[in-house]
Amino acid sequence: MPQPGRTAVVEEPAGASAWRVRVRMHDHPGTLARLAIRLADLECNILGLSVLPVPGGVLDEIVLRPATGLPRRRLVEALRAEGCECTAIIDADVHELVDPSASTLLAARRAVDDPARLAEVLKDVLAADVVTLVPATEANPARTESGHRAVFALAGGSALVARRRWAPFVQLELTRAGALLALLAAAARNAAGPVVLDRPDGAAIVLRKGVPGDADAVADLHRRCSMATLFRRYHSGVRTVPRRWLHRLLVPPRGTSVLAVFGREVIGLAQLIPNASGTAEISLLVEDDWQRQGIGTALLARLAVLAEAQGITELTADSLTGDDVLPRTAARAGLRTERAVDDGAKLRLFLPS
Repeated sequence: MPQPGRTAVVEEPAGASAWRVRVRMHDHPGTLARLAIRLADLECNILGLSVLPVPGGVLDEIVLRPATGLPRRRLVEALRAEGCECTAIIDADVHELVDPSASTLLAARRAVDDPARLAEVLKDVLAADVVTLVPATEANPARTESGHRAVFALAGGSALVARRRWAPFVQLELTRAGALLALLAAAARNAAGPVVLDRPDGAAIVLRKGVPGDADAVADLHRRCSMATLFRRYHSGVRTVPRRWLHRLLVPPRGTSVLAVFGREVIGLAQLIPNASGTAEISLLVEDDWQRQGIGTALLARLAVLAEAQGITELTADSLTGDDVLPRTAARAGLRTERAVDDGAKLRLFLPS
């Protein structure tokens, strides 16, 4: 007998197998009871049950251990004899038997710990055959393949496409997956909250998201920067920033900006712009008087955190050949760099694996 305060563990017989069975039935009293009796007659042991509402009835997902040697065909016939339709039977792993809500929460934890595994996590939550990351322009959400294909839009112009041959997705599953992705998106947005730098001189420098209201302060930042600093950022002889540029600097399309703020002054500006290839373009600008004080390193490290929250593992930046400022900044931020083979002015930065 189980001892108080301990969990009773039932050892599985060697070579035992389990099936995941989906059964469509009318939502009438007694139907499930008759089905359970029929399964007992076949010496099938029910290990888990989930009820999925569908139009015109319910879809029960039953995880069971079949009797040794029981053909799947015989199980299908037995279910049909009770007026039910068996829509799918696939192998299952009894060690994965977890309440769906708990399973989704565990999946969320895995995705938060490693955003690069988002497609893998969604595949597990949906019990899908495959989940792929594609550009949003190629996702084609209207193509459902009779319910066997589902599309989930992501930030940054990409989407996840899930496919499952063994059974169509039902609305409850899609809603659960959508809620998971919304939760992860909220967590990623929270990662963009303000951060106060811990500096030995006690200066209160805040890293925060840029907003349109910062336009005047960002214009002042550019006016205080030297021509050399502006050239390193823009690779042209920019001296002042046209007003129409300021909004794009602060709210870049599909991206975000991070400001380094000291008092009322913006002393640094960084951008992170994800693209459809799964990488993100970055840029940095730090006022001359604040250079070589760790501001650029802190901004770049912050961009790396935001990128990781979106599942991005590689960044790119324009950096003229022979200019080692950005590579050295990246090294201090813990990022490995290399020059692009086909474009020496393009620097690739890799987040730690």
